[in-house]
Amino acid sequence: MPIVSTAITPCTQGLRDAQWKFARAKVPQLEGWVLSLTDDEGYVGHAYAHAIPAISTHGDGARSALEFIAPSLIGRDATDIASIMETVDVQLAFQPSVKAAVDMALHDLLARRLGVPIHVLLGGKLRDSVPQSRILPIKAPAEMAAIAARLAEEGYRQLKLKLAGDTSLDVQRIAAVRDAVGDDVVLTLDPNQSYHAKQMISAFSKMERYDIALIEQPVPQRDWAGLKLVTDTLPVAIEADESAQTLDDVYRLVTGRVADVINLKVTKLGGFRRFMDAARICDAGGVGCRMGAAFGPALMQSASLQAAVALRALPYACELSEHQHLKDDPFTPLPVVKGVIHLPDGPGCGVTFAGQTSS
Repeated sequence: MPIVSTAITPCTQGLRDAQWKFARAKVPQLEGWVLSLTDDEGYVGHAYAHAIPAISTHGDGARSALEFIAPSLIGRDATDIASIMETVDVQLAFQPSVKAAVDMALHDLLARRLGVPIHVLLGGKLRDSVPQSRILPIKAPAEMAAIAARLAEEGYRQLKLKLAGDTSLDVQRIAAVRDAVGDDVVLTLDPNQSYHAKQMISAFSKMERYDIALIEQPVPQRDWAGLKLVTDTLPVAIEADESAQTLDDVYRLVTGRVADVINLKVTKLGGFRRFMDAARICDAGGVGCRMGAAFGPALMQSASLQAAVALRALPYACELSEHQHLKDDPFTPLPVVKGVIHLPDGPGCGVTFAGQTSS
């Protein structure tokens, strides 16, 4: 089943909230790319190349990397995913989100040809649905509280608050959100590296009264000593996200027990194969893992869902529902029902270009 053609299609999406921001950047729109691979029998596999400059890469950088890699995929047998990805690794340094797109498109193509969901290629599913957590962007406390109340009314039972590193204002944000949603909604925090270790430890003494379940990446990415200090000191789960960029990072975080939980993303790790390797490392080391947020269309969220249902344990809600606040999604919907996403029917990732039928 050789690959006979490739296509790279722009996928620009605005956010319904043009003022959406986190500690490192404002995100008014996404400039990603859809990679499509077609085999000799007409089956097509799709994937999304994630491109946010503060997180993965710039849109033009992703496009250039895809255009560089695409010619080498022509004529390759789509069943040889491992061999193709070894070639891609040799050809292109860095760019994990682009490599993830190639890996995901290959899996989608093979699964569609076999007539099975992608999770079958990853070992099979352990669940049919995954509870979701929604993200609250950095805003004034009252605005965050209003968003939180709306999301809780929609059925989300876990919310993540973006923080900015200003202890007094961040505590006000947490207090306002907790007051708005009551005691039954799980709250987690994500300072996105905006605190230093001792500052976070001190700040938590003012935050813990609001029943916080987890704190994601409180300290700078390479401050591993600070991350371990926070993990060892605070009576709350500490999650590594930006510190877990590679398989080597995940291994070191787990073996050194630098964090209690690792935030795993298919886009961040370079594809399904490395994502599943990272999950197995966490499982073997007794460290929790969670499918974190990567903004993009229903295609990317549904593909990530295929990996999430194959994980042995999911102690916390995942973040695969952020496509709900994006506009102009070119793929068929991936609905969230009362805070839960159910596996879609159909082969591959389970969604298609709107108006098309699945091959």
